[in-house]
Amino acid sequence: MRSSGDGIMSAIDFRMHIEREPDPAGDRVNVRISGKFLPYKPF
Repeated sequence: MRSSGDGIMSAIDFRMHIEREPDPAGDRVNVRISGKFLPYKPF
């Protein structure tokens, strides 16, 4: 696992899954995003 801050997620090729979750206090939304990791490269 990489540490945070050493790259970003590509927004060009990604998947997003949205699911409604029943909850006694009011329905909730679960959002999962999966994208390609682009490592930080110094110039």
